[in-house]
Amino acid sequence: MSGQFTWPVTLETDDLVLRPVRFRDKREWSAVRQRNADWLAPWEASNPAPGGYLPSYTEMVRSLKKQARSGSALPFLITERSSHLRETAIVGQLTVSTIVWGSAMSATLGYWVDRQRAGQGIAPTAVALVTDYCFRSLGLHRMEINIRPENSASLRVVEKLGFRDEGLRESYLHIAGRWADHRSFALTHDEVPDGLLARWKNQVARSHRDTAIHQPGDDTPPAILT
Repeated sequence: MSGQFTWPVTLETDDLVLRPVRFRDKREWSAVRQRNADWLAPWEASNPAPGGYLPSYTEMVRSLKKQARSGSALPFLITERSSHLRETAIVGQLTVSTIVWGSAMSATLGYWVDRQRAGQGIAPTAVALVTDYCFRSLGLHRMEINIRPENSASLRVVEKLGFRDEGLRESYLHIAGRWADHRSFALTHDEVPDGLLARWKNQVARSHRDTAIHQPGDDTPPAILT
């Protein structure tokens, strides 16, 4: 291994807290997943083996904890700060998996977000935060995200963050009961020397400034500075 791999670890921004998945999160996690069943079903990994058994929540957490202890995964829940709750509320899940050390120094990243919170910058912020941690603290060189071509919401996340489209992987993963094609996106450490989260925040700030300059209904074009 390279860098300083430690687990458990918690990553934070002003609004989000990415913390390890816990056994005692079962009730809240299950409620969020049930509420989002139709939203997530088309993108869910499935088991190609006869019978198609999928692990229970407890089995999932046990497996993720084992992978984290071995240095091959970072299993986070995406939680959001709230002024009226004592603890942060679960709004999604993000897992860094298939961490390969040695000559590769790479990992794969997967995530889902509560439909009620989609499109509000949660997924890009969480992905950027974790990517910076993997690059800076773990010393990884490359992060990869694989997305179904039909998953427009997830495609917008990598587009916003500037991940490179590396093309189609045919029959890459077993999803929703069949082998499915995925588009592969990647980012390397040297592409974001100042950090991905900082770049994403600057992009959001510029967008807000442009919106303030040119409000809907204003026929005056935005000022061009020379």
